[in-house]
Amino acid sequence: MTTKPMLITGWVLSGAFALFMLGASVAPKLMMMPVAEETMAQLGWPAGFTLMIGVLELACVLLYLIPRTSLLGAVLMMAILGGAMASQIRVGNPLFSHILFSLYLGLVMWGGLWLRNARLRALFPVERGA
Repeated sequence: MTTKPMLITGWVLSGAFALFMLGASVAPKLMMMPVAEETMAQLGWPAGFTLMIGVLELACVLLYLIPRTSLLGAVLMMAILGGAMASQIRVGNPLFSHILFSLYLGLVMWGGLWLRNARLRALFPVERGA
């Protein structure tokens, strides 16, 4: 794949990740929607943490979308996704649909960043077949 198609694909994956996070996670938390508080309560989070987590998620998504801070945003977002995974494990939710969902999101996020960032591709090259 040449550089331009990789860049476009990377931005499409990054945009899809960002839109999903903004629509499915950040917006409900920042708008204090009942579904966000209920979901957090089901995961064992005390009331009052929803807004703070939404702000942190928003900050990480914005950092991820800015090319100069994208690596920092990805690392910080992975920390949030790891915490989400730990919360799912703690309450005993199903493996493939709930627990590993953070991993799926992380793979899309890192895949998009890898495709749009030449320095990251140089750091983690993909070996071609012999």
